[in-house]
Amino acid sequence: MSGKRWADLDPRYRRLIMIAAVVEGMMKAVALADLARRPATQVRGPKPLWALVLTLFNSLGTAPIAYWLYGRKTD
Repeated sequence: MSGKRWADLDPRYRRLIMIAAVVEGMMKAVALADLARRPATQVRGPKPLWALVLTLFNSLGTAPIAYWLYGRKTD
């Protein structure tokens, strides 16, 4: 561990971290809303597993992107 604390970070980096966190949160919220509205027949894999992955994993956006690309069935 580098031993840096939040207060030790440059304000520019703190701002970038906060923006990234907000963007990831928004992506997760949109993916979870879509998952909740989508019938189970239109989801690849079990819906509870997708919900678990989307909520618990801090993924730098990869979990919501994986859901949008691979988790949904297209007609």
